[in-house]
Amino acid sequence: MSRSVRTRPEASGQALSEAYDTALLDLDGVVYAGGSAIAHAVESLAQAREGGMRLAYVTNNALRTPDTVAGHLTELGIPTGAEDVITSAQAVARLISEQVPQGARVLVIGGEGLRVALRERGLVPVESADDDPAAVVQGFGGPDLPWGRFAEASYAVARGVPWFASNTDLTIPSGRGIAPGNGAAVEVVRIATGAEPQVAGKPLPPMHRETILRTGARRPLVVGDRLDTDIEGAFNGDVDSLLVLTGVTDGAQLLAAPAQHRPTYVDADLRGMLGRQPEVFEAGEGGFRCGGWTATAGADRLELDGEGEALDGLRALCAAAWTAAGEGGCELNGEKALARLGL
Repeated sequence: MSRSVRTRPEASGQALSEAYDTALLDLDGVVYAGGSAIAHAVESLAQAREGGMRLAYVTNNALRTPDTVAGHLTELGIPTGAEDVITSAQAVARLISEQVPQGARVLVIGGEGLRVALRERGLVPVESADDDPAAVVQGFGGPDLPWGRFAEASYAVARGVPWFASNTDLTIPSGRGIAPGNGAAVEVVRIATGAEPQVAGKPLPPMHRETILRTGARRPLVVGDRLDTDIEGAFNGDVDSLLVLTGVTDGAQLLAAPAQHRPTYVDADLRGMLGRQPEVFEAGEGGFRCGGWTATAGADRLELDGEGEALDGLRALCAAAWTAAGEGGCELNGEKALARLGL
């Protein structure tokens, strides 16, 4: 399927919570960070829900069960049921169940979230490569996962047992900083075996399929903070997306984004779900205007003129950068322009 290359953030005359029936929300960096709610998240989500928007929480972290995630969100002041949480463990369990017989044994390298998801699909979690597994599945197991678990996976994969991974995120945010994610653990087994896993999580189609099957969304909006998982996942699923700047993506990364990493909308935080999104206009001579700002792509840098809301300036800069870059990533220097916006 061909799709046009996005060259600017889109406008919306309606609040996004009214224009879309379901928000598919990432968690880390969007709703909470280090276990605590991000500023404005609780009240913004409550207002969106009261207006009739369904809220679903979509995470690549396969460690925690939906019940545990829902309980955490509820404690933060965001009433959530287990049915509102979709994990990469669920997506990979469905993927496995479509390729092995009902009741098959699956060697688990990870946490309780994987085991619960496998049982939901009628599969039997086992702990050893000597348990005659029909598949190996690897998901984030937390900082206390023993090194020997990678050896068990390697023994089975080297024998030709099909290998699956919940996701391949190299890093995961924590309260103390950025820690190695499941992708780093997958690399250990890849190095030992030379094999390649089938991957289910964002940004790949199995995860998007899982969210649609479980939510029944007809007009979903993906809301995330990562370009290479949340936004690329929306691109692969051909649905719209909102990037919030409360997580890992900064202004420079956004300006440099290739086509598959460009969000439909950009906002500071989850309050962006509740309002309209401003239009970015062509301003002549290769310039783009949003609010009080005009951005242009010069010979070797992005230039910004005007004043007003910083986010409007960022949106104008995105249009100048993405137009100049075409489908690839923009290589023009935008540091001075972003500094002027305080981004």
